[in-house]
Amino acid sequence: MSKRLQVMLEDEEYAEIENLARRQGTTVAQWVRSALRDARAKQHHQIKARKLAAVRQALTYEFPSGDIDEVLGETQRGYLA
Repeated sequence: MSKRLQVMLEDEEYAEIENLARRQGTTVAQWVRSALRDARAKQHHQIKARKLAAVRQALTYEFPSGDIDEVLGETQRGYLA
């Protein structure tokens, strides 16, 4: 199902978008849909990049660790103490 979206623009803004669309041989509506798709894709890419950067940063740290059963046991004993 399609949804209608109404966006209010200043005359100058609309004229600029209209010129961009005309230069690309498309309608204003098609140009706006394309711009919104591009913005969504960029946003998703930025979120993924931030998560990947956080993982990479975490991999630079060195912490003591041990056997998982031993660590879980120590954690449980800490809760019970």
